[in-house]
Amino acid sequence: MNSRLESVLRSQERPGSQEYSRTLGSEDAALDVATLLSLSDHLRKTAMVMLELEEANAEMVAERTGRRRATESDCLNQLVRMGYLQKRREGLKVFFSI
Repeated sequence: MNSRLESVLRSQERPGSQEYSRTLGSEDAALDVATLLSLSDHLRKTAMVMLELEEANAEMVAERTGRRRATESDCLNQLVRMGYLQKRREGLKVFFSI
């Protein structure tokens, strides 16, 4: 898991930057490497998929993680409450984005 986290974040690194620059959420609630590592495993897994997808619904995230849609919906909503993601409704579907 740690190697995957490193590779995802490294792929998002900006040239010339000493730190990983990809963040989720506002400046007040940025999801950097330290924050990712401080999240519980289930939230970290969801956050890493969102780093890759940038915008998705719970079903799309569940396909990537192999967990149930309801589980991912809960994790995504927790990340929204923590300020790392935003959500919008499109018809019956709810999309989450960075």
